Amino acid sequence: MDFSNKVVYEIYPKSFQDSNHDGVGDLRGVIQRLDYLAELGVDYLWLTPFFVSPQRDNGYDVADYCRVDPRFGTMADLEELVEQAGRRGMGLMLDMVFNHTSTQHRWFQKARAGDPVYQDYYIFRSGEKLPTNWVSKFGGPAWKYVPELGKWYLHLFDETQADLNWNNPRVREELKNVLRFWKGKGIQGFRFDVVNLISKPDVLEDDQEGDGRRFYTDGPHVHEFLQELVRDAGIGDMITVGEMSSTSLENCLQYSGAGTGELSMCFNFHHLKVDYRDGDKWSLMPPDRAALLRLFDTWQIKMQEGNGWNAVFWCNHDQPRVVSRLGDDSVYREVSAKMLATCIHLLRGTPYIYQGEELGMTNAGFTSIDQYRDVESRNYYQILLDAGKTPAEALDILAARSRDNARTPMQWDAGENAGFTDGEPWIPVQSNYREINAEAALRQPDSVFHYYQALIRLRKELPVIQEGDISFLYPDQSDVFAYRRTLDGEEVLVFCNLLSKERSLPLTGCYEKRLGNYPDIQWDGQTVTLRPYEAVVLTAVSNL
Repeated sequence: MDFSNKVVYEIYPKSFQDSNHDGVGDLRGVIQRLDYLAELGVDYLWLTPFFVSPQRDNGYDVADYCRVDPRFGTMADLEELVEQAGRRGMGLMLDMVFNHTSTQHRWFQKARAGDPVYQDYYIFRSGEKLPTNWVSKFGGPAWKYVPELGKWYLHLFDETQADLNWNNPRVREELKNVLRFWKGKGIQGFRFDVVNLISKPDVLEDDQEGDGRRFYTDGPHVHEFLQELVRDAGIGDMITVGEMSSTSLENCLQYSGAGTGELSMCFNFHHLKVDYRDGDKWSLMPPDRAALLRLFDTWQIKMQEGNGWNAVFWCNHDQPRVVSRLGDDSVYREVSAKMLATCIHLLRGTPYIYQGEELGMTNAGFTSIDQYRDVESRNYYQILLDAGKTPAEALDILAARSRDNARTPMQWDAGENAGFTDGEPWIPVQSNYREINAEAALRQPDSVFHYYQALIRLRKELPVIQEGDISFLYPDQSDVFAYRRTLDGEEVLVFCNLLSKERSLPLTGCYEKRLGNYPDIQWDGQTVTLRPYEAVVLTAVSNL
């Protein structure tokens, strides 16, 4: 099935809309906001996990894959959401966390009680010392000792998230049954969390060069496992996207290539590491925009040549807000938010919007560790202090990097708690909600929201954006993101100034402005001048 003209909107239910006054967003809250999402024009709603969970990692620690956590509502609420979204032309995508389960899952509880059948559902190793020197992605060793068993279990993430043993066919069948269950409920797509980590080698060994990821990233059987999952669960005609941690382009061509029998598309994160010093998320540096442009060029062109498909995005529940990260969240907030949207939405791939991105929401602005809720952020705060950082230095790093930047409540209006809840919000609301909110954006004709609407409409109207080839322009310009889309004589040019200073570029031909974040265009037929954070979309006049 072709998803080239579709747009996906990610909802983090816990922070989207509270309907029952407990300060936590829920499924009925999503139902209340469906008209807003339909007005935006999106096709699919990806909901992050609302399954039964102790919430150690905000739902990515699943204790029951087939039950709705009561804090989010009931199965009847979910069924109504599916039905009501369908009436508005939107399908639901669910987030499947199949690399690991919560240690509160009944499978792990049986394993911990000594049941050998369920111990083989996980990756246990005997011995008195750590089985390997692998490091958890949340900090510390990737192994946890269970004294009563005399064994260690692998957890690539939090110690309460035990990695599943995909080499066990019983595990794979259990997970297929989960997909069958939700497909039967009318779910139309799935997003698979860190799915390229599911295949571990048969023999586990120390990593003398790194943290262990080279042994399990895009692991030895990952492609055959995915092919089996998609085939046997009967989801090959549904929209599916894999989150690919530290992946390679070659593997993503296989994951998403036409005829491979794996996934519709891939998330990769290389472009969101261009402000990591020496590859370390917690070591800050200014964004390397030249590297950013090279990465887009390489991935777009190579995926095109190999008939693979990208999920294109800036933001999600794990990433800082892009307008604070790569734009200007003060003087040029709206202009830069529109420019960054333009960069992504006209690329070759399926665009993803994260809740609030269409409003130009900014980073959280927290000033105390007590305001943070994210387990990774709280862990790394202590790790940074232990490494010699002052509390102020550690907080500055969290302010730029924490996943909680994306998890502050959706800003609906200028009322109490931004219209998210009339209770006590589970995480503080960003203080700028009186200026940045959906109610205000809907009233303002030139708001960020309405610009996103226009981008979505443009994708749906122009086959050249859906299906056309892509080539990149002005390779010597490190601060201008410019590319051409072509299809059967149609042509679209996209110019995005990544900085707050003007840029002038040569441009000749017969073009007409189709969209932009300034009311006019500065082009004399020979040179186009881009103002601070300006975005311009041109179409060839002969094809209008």
